[in-house]
Amino acid sequence: MTSMQPLLNRFARPVPRYTSYPTAPHFHAGVTGEDASRWIGSLSDGQKLSLYVHIPYCDRLCWFCACHTKHTLKYEPIARYLQGLRQEIESVAAMIPAGVRVSAVHWGGGSPTMLKPDDMRALMSWLRCGFDFAEDAEISVEMDPNDLEERRYKALAEIGVTRVSLGVQDFDERVQKTINRLQSFEQTRSVIDAMRALGVHSVNCDLLYGLPYQTEATLAQTVEQIISLKPDRIALFGYAHVPWMKKHQTLIPEAALPDAEARYQQMVMAGEILCRAGYRAIGIDHFALEEDTLSLAHKAGRLHRNFQGYTDDTADGLIGLGASSISQLPQGYWQNMPATGEYLRTVENGKLAVVRGIALTLEDQVRGFVIERIMCSYSFSACELRARFGSDADGVIAEARAFAAENPDICQFDTFGFRLKNEAFAFARSVAAVFDTYLGNGQGRHSQAV
Repeated sequence: MTSMQPLLNRFARPVPRYTSYPTAPHFHAGVTGEDASRWIGSLSDGQKLSLYVHIPYCDRLCWFCACHTKHTLKYEPIARYLQGLRQEIESVAAMIPAGVRVSAVHWGGGSPTMLKPDDMRALMSWLRCGFDFAEDAEISVEMDPNDLEERRYKALAEIGVTRVSLGVQDFDERVQKTINRLQSFEQTRSVIDAMRALGVHSVNCDLLYGLPYQTEATLAQTVEQIISLKPDRIALFGYAHVPWMKKHQTLIPEAALPDAEARYQQMVMAGEILCRAGYRAIGIDHFALEEDTLSLAHKAGRLHRNFQGYTDDTADGLIGLGASSISQLPQGYWQNMPATGEYLRTVENGKLAVVRGIALTLEDQVRGFVIERIMCSYSFSACELRARFGSDADGVIAEARAFAAENPDICQFDTFGFRLKNEAFAFARSVAAVFDTYLGNGQGRHSQAV
């Protein structure tokens, strides 16, 4: 038994990833398109928006994936989907008050790089025609290296991409075959080199630990290979095994998955390699070079967390476009219909495709702030919380003080407020869950915290 085993027994349990609060399983049908329209209309001159555009298609299905996506070898469904997306863009853009500017756009999926070059250009044209873009707006795209060739590189340059994110997961051949994600190191390097040549200023690579047949040795080799490519950011996610939600994950042999202690050791080992190579550890699963904007935001206490994970984005709200996408404004959250057919029928009739959401109460806002601070900086300031919420913060502060008194080995409450000790950083999700009053009151099931 390792010295960490007692903490793993207490805190390596299934809890949310806290990319929102309340979390998506607690969204409900009481929030409608009329609510979303009203919230959008309440934006004011000078405020900033981020846009997320979801492309829910892949030309191969990775068995580890828990995203809302579907496999297709035909382009016709994608072409029709894009026309529905155009209709939604026009409908939402018409609701945005004058003076609201877009500071960031992110294309996610699925595989946005499946789009034909002309469709990439068209999609960005629809967005720029509908919304008022800031001159320095970030344009980021998730990329599958297997999709890319010269014509797509050219289209990405023409739409003004400034940041890209490449899924890698692991370079070990046995692991790749088991998760149905074949992608060589050389292929990955060629894509990164091509994007650098196009002037892209920030490259992120996604890695996974906790995969079937993965060992510390194989993961260490993958991490060293990625470091040699010098990406600006690296996301080191724990594989979320949720076969009850994503049936294709049943194709992954559960007996080959590492247990909680092995996952923890993989995570620690990979993080140590990255930090020795000059990457700053950020939150529970991100690493960035010191000069990267994510590192700068972390050092300045400006780091935030949303449905894309950790971000330095300072926008006042996020509008999700496309099937299953989630939006966030100060009043609450809403989610579009996940089924593409239902989504298309709704947007083609000129309606918002909202299927559920949640309006935030004052208590939600207090707890959401605390949870985000724990996820971003492993702490929260009691003075800042009171400055924001007055006496409404007192109950949560009392809970934090009591939890620290009961768990002095992992956290403390002092004149600053609440903070985790270094050895407990890996368990930030589980500690954040202490302040989640919705947890256990719904049907949601979650992945392992470490």
